[in-house]
Amino acid sequence: MRPAAITGAAVMAAFAVLGLRPGDAPRFAERVVDPDEERITLHWKDADGRILGDIGSLQRSEAARGRTLRFAMNGGMYTQDQAPLGLYIEEGRTVTRLITRRDGHGNFYLQPNGVFGLTNDGRAFLCTTAEFPLRKDVRYATQSGPMLLAHGTINAAFREGSANVNIRNGVGLRPDGSVVFAISRVPVNFHDLAAWFKARGCTDALYLDGAISRAYMPDQGLRQMDGTLGVLIAVSD
Repeated sequence: MRPAAITGAAVMAAFAVLGLRPGDAPRFAERVVDPDEERITLHWKDADGRILGDIGSLQRSEAARGRTLRFAMNGGMYTQDQAPLGLYIEEGRTVTRLITRRDGHGNFYLQPNGVFGLTNDGRAFLCTTAEFPLRKDVRYATQSGPMLLAHGTINAAFREGSANVNIRNGVGLRPDGSVVFAISRVPVNFHDLAAWFKARGCTDALYLDGAISRAYMPDQGLRQMDGTLGVLIAVSD
């Protein structure tokens, strides 16, 4: 079925979810992180083993550890019980395993899909699922899909001008090792999101999720502490 074109009412609703009005800001909110200066971590459950599920809970969990949350974003798709869909590694422990099958249903299985993660020394990496087994010394990792950019090339499955639009978020990696996190303020298609990451200097970028996406970017005016989420990506100090 051909996706319906987005309506003006839907755009207004998207702005309302983000607490914005049309014209307030660019289409994308971003947070650029230099892993040499700020520590990126991945989270799923709190210290008592309960699924965090939203950024507000993550903020409280970090505060209980004496940390201040500076940035957060949902970090991948999840199953019905909010477990990570595909690979999830936290503090060097593999919680859920890499999914290599290519014939599943949904965005996760659009090829190529991929993995975002960090090594034990804090360096970020972003690779296709097929390339991940070559990675060593992994401290954090989350699998999602599809890849938006792979080695500088926009995913060939995307169509410019596609009517398949939604609020979307993703993560990109630049040649200098800096990480670009972004969420759209208005509904966009996959090609728009991929092209934006490429214009921001990323050689690789991974789609994280769509309509459920949330972000905490205070300097961008985003403080979305609610929602139903799985893996969460954070920067705290």
